[in-house]
Amino acid sequence: MSVASQSPPLSSRGRFVEAELDLSALGAALWRKKWNILRPTIGIALLTFVIVQLIAPRYLSESRVLIESRDNIFLRPEVDKDIIDRNQVDEQAVTSQAQLILSRDLASEVIDKLKLGELPEFDPALNGLSPVRAILGALGLSRYPNMTPEERVLESYYDKLTVSPVEKSRVITIDFVSEDPELAARVANTIAEAYLERQRASKQDQARAAGQWLSGEIDSMRRKVADAEAKVEAFRAKSNLLVGTNNTTLTAQQLGDFNTQLAAARAQKADAEAKAKLIREMLRSGQPIESSDILNSELIRRLSEQRVTLRAQLAEQSSSLLDNHPRIKELRAQIADLDHQIRNEAEIIARSLENDAKLASARVDSQIASLDQLKSQAATSNEQDVQLRALERDAKSQRDLLESYLAKYREATARDTVNSSPADARVISRATVSNIPAYPKKLPTVLIAMITTLVLSAGFVLTKALLGAPGSVAPPQAVRRPATAQSISRPAMADLLMSRIAALVGKQRGREVVQAVAAPAATIEDIADGFRHCDTTAARIAVLSVAGGLDCGKAALKLARALAEDARVVLIGLDPMDDTIGAASSDPSASGLAELADRTASFRNVITRDMQSGLHIISSGHGPIDQQAILLSPAMRVSFDALARSYDHVIFDAGPIAAAALEPLGRVASRAILLVGTLGKAATSSARERLRTAGFEDVTILAGGRADSVAETAAAA
Repeated sequence: MSVASQSPPLSSRGRFVEAELDLSALGAALWRKKWNILRPTIGIALLTFVIVQLIAPRYLSESRVLIESRDNIFLRPEVDKDIIDRNQVDEQAVTSQAQLILSRDLASEVIDKLKLGELPEFDPALNGLSPVRAILGALGLSRYPNMTPEERVLESYYDKLTVSPVEKSRVITIDFVSEDPELAARVANTIAEAYLERQRASKQDQARAAGQWLSGEIDSMRRKVADAEAKVEAFRAKSNLLVGTNNTTLTAQQLGDFNTQLAAARAQKADAEAKAKLIREMLRSGQPIESSDILNSELIRRLSEQRVTLRAQLAEQSSSLLDNHPRIKELRAQIADLDHQIRNEAEIIARSLENDAKLASARVDSQIASLDQLKSQAATSNEQDVQLRALERDAKSQRDLLESYLAKYREATARDTVNSSPADARVISRATVSNIPAYPKKLPTVLIAMITTLVLSAGFVLTKALLGAPGSVAPPQAVRRPATAQSISRPAMADLLMSRIAALVGKQRGREVVQAVAAPAATIEDIADGFRHCDTTAARIAVLSVAGGLDCGKAALKLARALAEDARVVLIGLDPMDDTIGAASSDPSASGLAELADRTASFRNVITRDMQSGLHIISSGHGPIDQQAILLSPAMRVSFDALARSYDHVIFDAGPIAAAALEPLGRVASRAILLVGTLGKAATSSARERLRTAGFEDVTILAGGRADSVAETAAAA
């Protein structure tokens, strides 16, 4: 990698962009060009103020509409009353309603109602076509002259109307702008009312259309229902499937009745057989007969009472008579006879129960035969019954459909009124008359135009300064310290320095300075002041000496600090034996020119700041350097050119430079400051001529390694 590749990148005009931006220099450039910025800014502000004063004010009125379902729950059908969220309004529905407000039909209705076509504000052609529009129309650049009056009014109407949904809500704002504030409010309210009226009319049209359709369908359905029911009755009569009670056929009812009778007969038979069997067992076993049927017999009840009476007498007589007494025997015989009669009566009852069981059995057999006959008869009529049920289902479906149509027809007829069909929206904020113009905003418009012009002008000035356009950036002191009415040119700088130094030396010695020296001596302050008055930028200055022992580093540092008060300055150390520049750096351990030449560092690493000023420093580095090789390197020369474009002054601390390096240094730097120490004027003139021959345009003599005073300089001269 070459040294040039390590240097910072260049812009399209060679500007050194890697160097750190100096805000103070940019501020100074803005201050120097302040009138170039303020003049267009003030002009644009005044022009904007005049324009906004000439523009006719327009007033804004706003109406707000809330989109919501307004169906009355008490007017809903019974099946829909339990549905709470019947008509939820989503974001797409709100947007669709906003487009409905912007519809052409609604616009035409509002225009006709308010007669907006008769106002010049909506149809400028009423006052005649303007020449500008006529010319544009003739050139085909405008279609306004070829538009119909309705199209012109609609275009003006839509230019003044703004309809927009409010974000995250179901509210739609209707904004209308007009030169007449009352007209703006009236149009906004009329649009909202027309929108609601169109919604109500739409619902009424739907209800009316539904009623008309249902009316025709109901007539047709009535005929179909009558035909279906007639078919059912005719088939029922033909197939003898007559309907009795509980909406059942006669055969089904007979089957049910016979089944009931059969069950009763079977129960009666079983009951009689069970009772007879029980009485027979009691009689065979000799047990007391305690059946309910026997006990309920009147004869047996009397016989039982007599038996009880005789047993009581027997017990009474047994207490006084013996068992063989005739009376006792008589009583016992009577009791035995009563028991025999009771048993005979029980047998009679048992036989009667057995006969009842036989009779019930015969009835059961008869019922079974009749039931079997009915079953066979019902089985033969199943196919007819299936056909009958199909006809009944068809008739029932037709009847249900007719009833639903009748209910919907009644509902549609009830909704065919204005009050029963509310719009799914309502006005929540009516437009009011505004006395404050919405357009133009005079103060904000003027401020925006002024700030925009200010920013653009400042940006143009800064762009020219950063790109280094010729004449775009004058030296900072050209504004702060104007020496003359016109800037001092480069050839006049040496004459200015000679005259000032001659005046200073003459004042101290009290006599005129002898013009025997080829170039006068000067102090560092005078040299810095001369560079401030020079109208050229990016001066390259080399501080050097013709012999060792002179403090070139301190002289170069002092000159660089003086120039850094008003300009961007970089100090480059070419003398590896002088550590003055490195010691003044904010980072003494930073890399320097030696590392830059060895390609081990870039400008980002070698440029540091002075600890006492805004001066930028590039030290000689930490290794040996070859001054002649560095000055002859094309890559380093490109880097020095980039530094010259980025800084106002580039100062080289060359030290006691060798004769072979003078000519390469003269190609890099255009000016030289020569430290002569105590040399005589002949040696000084010779050294100056050598520098002139090496390519330096201006050579300034500085006597003394410390550059202490003008007196020492004059004495040395």
